[in-house]
Amino acid sequence: MALPPGLLARGSWSPDQVEGRWSDAVYEPGPSVTRAADEAIGALHARGSPSHDGLSARLVSFEAHGDRLVLELEPVRWALRLSQADASQSMAATCVVRAHDGRWLAGRRAQWLATWPGRWALGAGGSIERGENPAHTLERELVEEWSVSARQITVEALICLPNQLVMMVGMAWLAEGDEVVPDHEHDAFAWWPAELDRWPPEADEPLRALAALLAEPRPAP
Repeated sequence: MALPPGLLARGSWSPDQVEGRWSDAVYEPGPSVTRAADEAIGALHARGSPSHDGLSARLVSFEAHGDRLVLELEPVRWALRLSQADASQSMAATCVVRAHDGRWLAGRRAQWLATWPGRWALGAGGSIERGENPAHTLERELVEEWSVSARQITVEALICLPNQLVMMVGMAWLAEGDEVVPDHEHDAFAWWPAELDRWPPEADEPLRALAALLAEPRPAP
């Protein structure tokens, strides 16, 4: 059964409160989904993108509690996440990054990337590797994309997009004095103000909505 689009679960959870249970069986989509994935990865290669197909994660089901988030996962072809019609509950991780004073790290994604080319995004993000705990994906992507480690990382939300791509959203707080160094996936970066109403025009509505969700005060347990 397909997941309903929208917010599936709201944390926060520390990385050690997140459990990923992996199935050995690789998910097999239907012929139309497979064709869409073939066409999408072919289009990437045609425009010179070095993106490679492989195996990532698919969310089968989840249990969300105050002190625990359990994710039932199975391997899935990476290219399925490129489908605008049916990503088949493929998972991706987004690690929103904030400075010690509350500013938000934004990076403009390079034109060759498979998703959001040329657009601004918050922090780091990427696919979950086969067998990986998705909470650890947040830490790995932060180091790979920005060459920095966080003083604190939390898992904040599971969100299902209309095309059935599931986003696990985390938030990383850097220590005072930490410096970020962007990798080749970004051609520009900036620190946007802590106050969302002071963000620049390039901050589009999806980014503002995500930040507003993360900035909401959480009720006491």
